[in-house]
Amino acid sequence: MNTKIYVDNLAEAVTEADLLKLFSPFGHVSEVHIAVKRLGNKRRGFGFVTMVSPAGARAALQALNGHMIGTCTLTISETCPPENQANPARSQPQETR
Repeated sequence: MNTKIYVDNLAEAVTEADLLKLFSPFGHVSEVHIAVKRLGNKRRGFGFVTMVSPAGARAALQALNGHMIGTCTLTISETCPPENQANPARSQPQETR
């Protein structure tokens, strides 16, 4: 099962190829995406790396959280898969009358 990792505090100069190179030693990377603003195509300072192995993702999280890339310290966390996110409308008990 793929594990998606949120990578924050990316410098403007960091590319998707840089993230691929950084995460690859921990396992197979299936996707890398750096977020950009709709207007002006400017980078937003965060991105996502999807790894095939959950064990590789955990190893990358432990090794790279707080890692310096350029002049920025990365903040890395695992994103929640959609099936594990609570739906607020469904989490409230329904009142019956």
